[in-house]
Amino acid sequence: MNKKIGMALIILLIYLCFIPVFTAFTFTETRTEHPTVHFITLDKQDSFQIIFTHTIHLTDVIEKYRVLESNDIQMMSMQYSDVAIGMPGYAEEGQSLSYEKGVYTLKYDEAVLNDFILHIGDVDKKLDFNYNEKSFNLKEELERGKSYLFEVKKISLLEKVKGVKLNGQ
Repeated sequence: MNKKIGMALIILLIYLCFIPVFTAFTFTETRTEHPTVHFITLDKQDSFQIIFTHTIHLTDVIEKYRVLESNDIQMMSMQYSDVAIGMPGYAEEGQSLSYEKGVYTLKYDEAVLNDFILHIGDVDKKLDFNYNEKSFNLKEELERGKSYLFEVKKISLLEKVKGVKLNGQ
């Protein structure tokens, strides 16, 4: 009987260590042989924002996303106050653009991504990841000048221990 309990505990420990069971936002360093994985554990909240200061306009851009059950990322909207360099001044197919009180809002109908690359520029402008009432300053938490593969995926306990948890405020 004790051997069965011991064996069950060993199997459970192996399962918890190696099987991906924790859903997380992951930022995996690119262009390196030994990438570091930074993560934020995903709770029940399925929406998040990336807010950055446009380096030319010097105004904030708010990108809103939602995590789907498949762990894909649905682009919801983008808000900005200037349509000059780098910001869309019209909607394309599957999008709608509105302008109200000095703010453009570009909404996406069905824009779904598996992942995307996020570059952490070496400029002193805002780049925040907001989730679950916490703000993560990506310029402080990740390395400037590097690119990261951003995705929502399941990670194991071992990956959590080996990775770097982002703290936020």
